[in-house]
Amino acid sequence: MEVIHPRCAGIDVSKRDAKVCVRIQGRGRKATSSTVTTWTSMASSILALREYLIAEQVTWVVVESTAAYWKPFYFLLDDALNVMLVNARHVRNVPGRKTDVSDAAWLAELGAHGLVRASFVPPEPIRVLRDLTRARTTIAQARTKEIGRLETLLEDAGIKLSSVACEITGVSGRAMLEALIAGQRDPAVLADLAKRQLRKKIPALTEALQGRFNDHHAFMVRLYLDRRPRGRHRPPGCPHRGRDQTLSTRPGPAREHPGLVTSRRRCVHRRDRRRHERVPHRRAPGVLGRSLARQ
Repeated sequence: MEVIHPRCAGIDVSKRDAKVCVRIQGRGRKATSSTVTTWTSMASSILALREYLIAEQVTWVVVESTAAYWKPFYFLLDDALNVMLVNARHVRNVPGRKTDVSDAAWLAELGAHGLVRASFVPPEPIRVLRDLTRARTTIAQARTKEIGRLETLLEDAGIKLSSVACEITGVSGRAMLEALIAGQRDPAVLADLAKRQLRKKIPALTEALQGRFNDHHAFMVRLYLDRRPRGRHRPPGCPHRGRDQTLSTRPGPAREHPGLVTSRRRCVHRRDRRRHERVPHRRAPGVLGRSLARQ
């Protein structure tokens, strides 16, 4: 098979490091050589890899697109070398023993014979715009889901605010929810918090705000409305470790929940850490003990 790139490199990327195979096509009696080295995914190591590939006179570099791990290698090598990003589906190796080293060698082999197709990498302005639009879309979708969960919680409490107001998280809706959290249960007082056009629907709001809203619902609504960090960040784990939990998207401190706290202000999920007195272990009577007991 014809060799298009006599000096080609294949890079199999992972999260922490990358296997780099430099394939140099032999001439005459000189056989083809392949050298595999390991480089970390840190920027300094990638810059050293770039100098290494330039010193080896590599003319073509094939990088497999693995999640987002390919980006540091691609963007740091592309300005000095001819880098081709390929789809992992298009460069699947034959079934059998599959390792990172064999994948790097396979990428170099395919790149040397021109058997791979480059994936499209948009220019930097398009990448920036795409990141912005995708982030805004993700945030909007997450916000919609959170509002849906909040509406479900209000339906459980019998509060039909979404049937009257277009947005339960608007200015009027938030004012009513904050009043419910503060302990206000009078529907007339809550409906009077409506603003602007929603004041025309005060009679309907008064009827919609009649429910069985209790302290548990107030605690849950506060989790959805309060987006400010509270205290230091702690690793995710048991939500009942202390008061200084992070963002309210997590369940929050159980000792603040009115239904999970005993009269002694202790969470029902926490174990009683009192040291119990150890009872001395009694050994079972042996054969001699049994015979004496029978006598």
